Amino acid sequence: MFGEEEVVKSHKGRADILLTLITLCFGIILIRLWYLQIYQGDMLYQYSLNNRLRKEVITAPRGMIFSRNNQLLVHNIPRFDAIIIPQYLVNKKQTLEKLSKILDMDVKDIEDTLAKFRGQAKYRPVRIKKNLSKQEVAIIETENEKMPGVQVETFISREYRDANVGSHLLGYISEISQSQLPKYIKRDNYDYKLGDFIGQAGVEEEFDHYLRGDDGYQFMEVDARGRMKRVISSNNLFAGIENKPATPGENIRLTIDRDLQLTAFNALEGKVGSVVAIDVNTGEVLSMVSRPSYDPTQFSRGLTSAYWASLVNDENNPLRDRTIQEHYPPGSTYKTFTAITALEKKLIKPDEELMCGPTFKLGRRTFHDWKKNGHGKTDVYKSLRSSVDVYFYKLAAQFDADDLAHYAKMFGLGAKTEITLPRETSGWIPTKEWKKKRFGVEWQLGENLIHAIGQGFNLVTPLQLALSYAAIANNGTVYRPQIIKEIFTNSGEVVKSFEPEVVSKAEVSQETLDAVKKGLYEVVNERKGTAWWYRGRGIRMAGKTGTAQVISMTSKELFSKCEEMPYRNRHHGLFVAFAPFDNPKIAVAAIVEHGCHGSSAGAPIVRDVMETYMKKYYPEDYERYAKEDKAAYLEMLRKEKEEKLKKEAEAAAEENTPAPSDDE
Repeated sequence: MFGEEEVVKSHKGRADILLTLITLCFGIILIRLWYLQIYQGDMLYQYSLNNRLRKEVITAPRGMIFSRNNQLLVHNIPRFDAIIIPQYLVNKKQTLEKLSKILDMDVKDIEDTLAKFRGQAKYRPVRIKKNLSKQEVAIIETENEKMPGVQVETFISREYRDANVGSHLLGYISEISQSQLPKYIKRDNYDYKLGDFIGQAGVEEEFDHYLRGDDGYQFMEVDARGRMKRVISSNNLFAGIENKPATPGENIRLTIDRDLQLTAFNALEGKVGSVVAIDVNTGEVLSMVSRPSYDPTQFSRGLTSAYWASLVNDENNPLRDRTIQEHYPPGSTYKTFTAITALEKKLIKPDEELMCGPTFKLGRRTFHDWKKNGHGKTDVYKSLRSSVDVYFYKLAAQFDADDLAHYAKMFGLGAKTEITLPRETSGWIPTKEWKKKRFGVEWQLGENLIHAIGQGFNLVTPLQLALSYAAIANNGTVYRPQIIKEIFTNSGEVVKSFEPEVVSKAEVSQETLDAVKKGLYEVVNERKGTAWWYRGRGIRMAGKTGTAQVISMTSKELFSKCEEMPYRNRHHGLFVAFAPFDNPKIAVAAIVEHGCHGSSAGAPIVRDVMETYMKKYYPEDYERYAKEDKAAYLEMLRKEKEEKLKKEAEAAAEENTPAPSDDE
């Protein structure tokens, strides 16, 4: 039998091994504890916080947009959206079915939305439906326990005070698309994510970096299902957890006058066209309206498929800004620059008369005047007043085509104005060299005649027309159009202001400008002027009507009634003017597509805008002009009546005079 000592000795080896193993295990545990608690303690602490806390983005309020008179045009309103946080979405099928019934959506549509954002982090919310009704909000909040991962989020939506009025100028915001992400991240050096809203057109797009502000964030303590328990602030328990408040975007004060916008918009009711009004002494844009238009608020709230279809299927393209993204033949509004060219090249004197019949023959081709019987003797003033085609045909046969292009471009036609709005088109003023390169053939003399009356290859935008006539009004200064007066913070600090910017000075003599301006005045204020019947009172405007053909026409078709043609074949109606004549302040261009006549289609629109302007900014001048205009009109009627009575008396006297005898 073994004694105790021998037994102990026989187990000592095993005990040593066991002790070593126990010591080693405790050592491993201690090392592991050190590794987890000390070496990776900070990281694991963050992991635990991530499970307990949720970082929620606080969207920065977008900057507001005001008119030049501080009237609020664009602001922000709260809305409620239904969101899903995939990280906390359990019982997916059951939850989505329940949510679909509340939101009146197909389960597939919800699944498709989730799939679209599958690539982003699961803790980031996915917006399922925007603009929830009060009833939908109440039901989701009540049923929240049964739908883990589903929440109602308050979102700041964009509201445009006047809906469709000036929507192309203001633009709209909508969610950034997948294709836009890399482009915009690189452009703005900003970490955009799917679901972010950005400016997509107009001022909202061009000045997005000022308007959008800087998003903040806050940490919320959540339970295992992601439901918020409380908002966290830095304390001993959550040391280093700091919430960041959102920084609101900066506000913009436009040069636009809201009253002029409303007047222009209403004047275009039922028409397809645009209006631009310019301050002739600064280049500030006072009004900029294109119709048909759209409601930008719909984009911010979440565009319905029905509304989007109504926009993209409209043949008149309401999404297109006709003031800068569409160009037109200038028609007879271009004759002003033909007259300037002829006067500057000394081809004619202002009071020198040319005999203007109904046609002008060049080689074997006959060019027709718009008036079947012609106009008779015509000087520069009458050529503009009555828009005498043959007069300009005769001048065009004498000058070089490049001379006309030179003077037209001098006033800003056929080139981008560099207005701070996206996607401006340049229009086109042709030259001989351009035609040779483009078509491989030489310029023909007959093309001079066509271009002299604003047809042919000539293309201009409404904004260019307004700026060019503003330059005539201010004696040759071409301004860059400004749409922003200043950018400022909520505290009133001006971040950036915009001053008038002179682009060029037209090298034209004062004598030429005075002659042209006198002719433009007679267009509106002389009995035989083409815009006489739409002159209004109290504005004293000077301008030019224009009718731009959209198709080639035979001599027979030329004199057919425009209103009886198919709509798409009808002429465009243009009118451009400035006022008051003796001290110009404003220039306005209006184009009505297929409006047939500049006088009846465009002139009333320009008149209404100018009357609104004069009544608002120069009421005393308006009243004085109105009284003088009325007195002058009554005096004209009196003289016409006297002249008529005199002629009737002379005719009666001739009838009563006996015939002379043979002896006499």
